[in-house]
Amino acid sequence: MWETLRKFGLEYCDLPTMIWNVSVMLRVVTLNIDQRNKKPIPVIFYIIMVVGSCCYIYVYQFSMCWLVFIRCKETGDLLLALIVFSLGVSSEMGPVKLLYIFINRKEFIQIVTTLLSFDTLVTEGSRYSRNLLKTLRYVKKRAIIFWLVLIINGLVYILKAILLPGRHLMEDNFILYGLEPIYETPNYQIAFIIMGIAASYAVYLPANITAFLIVIMGCIEAQLLALSEELINLWSDAQHHYILNTDFDNEEPGIAGNDAVDKQKEEIINDYINKRLKEMIKKHSKLITLLKEVELVLRGAIAVEFGLLIVALIAELLGGLENTYLEVPFALMQVGMDCFIGQRIIDASEFLCNAIYDCKWENFDKYNMKTVLLMLQNAQKTLTLSAGGITVLSFGYFMTVIKSIYSTYTTLRTTMK
Repeated sequence: MWETLRKFGLEYCDLPTMIWNVSVMLRVVTLNIDQRNKKPIPVIFYIIMVVGSCCYIYVYQFSMCWLVFIRCKETGDLLLALIVFSLGVSSEMGPVKLLYIFINRKEFIQIVTTLLSFDTLVTEGSRYSRNLLKTLRYVKKRAIIFWLVLIINGLVYILKAILLPGRHLMEDNFILYGLEPIYETPNYQIAFIIMGIAASYAVYLPANITAFLIVIMGCIEAQLLALSEELINLWSDAQHHYILNTDFDNEEPGIAGNDAVDKQKEEIINDYINKRLKEMIKKHSKLITLLKEVELVLRGAIAVEFGLLIVALIAELLGGLENTYLEVPFALMQVGMDCFIGQRIIDASEFLCNAIYDCKWENFDKYNMKTVLLMLQNAQKTLTLSAGGITVLSFGYFMTVIKSIYSTYTTLRTTMK
């Protein structure tokens, strides 16, 4: 048991284990993305998912719409309407991503299978393997931190209602449809349990789904960076290969250093480079194709997520940070991580492009120079992750979104006053 739990830590950062980690977490939401696991998903997980979905829809969709568009309209409580509306909108990010993954689950299974196939080609203990594990460790740390922040945020949201004296709900003025008076027994107990389940559901989904996406994109990033290191060291590897495969003791003294030996050395080195370059181009092409597949599947979900974020954050700011201080980091963390992932892919792509130019191609023969040029042309188009195929996810775009949200908030705030 303890050994199994340790596999979720930073001691195990190899690709198969990381895929297993996120696969185990996603099985709870009845999603199996790892074909290596042939066991059926336990029935209890289906029950948990059905109960969680029902509670979530009842609280954050049905009751939210009723309270915002009917009850608050009658009472004129605009502040409560904004707070509850922001809760409902920000909680939709996880379910939207889950829906997209379910719709495109065959594509995601194929993506995971392709990633695992990359790992089978890596020689254990090689420089490529070491560089891969080095980056994957950072990727896993990234996923763990994100997961912990969201889960702790959800726990604090629920525990706040338990620890405060008196009867409190996660959102005190959030009245659930059909449970009035909400602070009377047994309405209070029923409402607390339902809201607790709904809040847990709303937090667990994005925590695990985004962790899964962090791992997928992080694996592509790690492959690109490891490939870059191989290119940078290609010329020195070729020199080392020549030394290892040449028997200098049996060379005749009179021949050593003449044109024939130099030509033979050049042929051995360039044959090695040619072989390695073909392997690298093949791997690079596969990574480009894989990233395009991931981007094609996710672009719709990310676009919807950003739309929800903008609406939710504007509502949260209008509702007052003193009332929504736990919702703001919950929403920002999710979209901020998407932009961070996109930026890391851009950086890895640019690093690869620079590595191709720095591989000492000027020492290669003409055929290998042409091969390097072909690879450089493929790498010059920066790899990106987009929202709806319209805008590229990056730190710059994240700041643009924040500025737009604040600008809209100040305009609406002035109008409301």
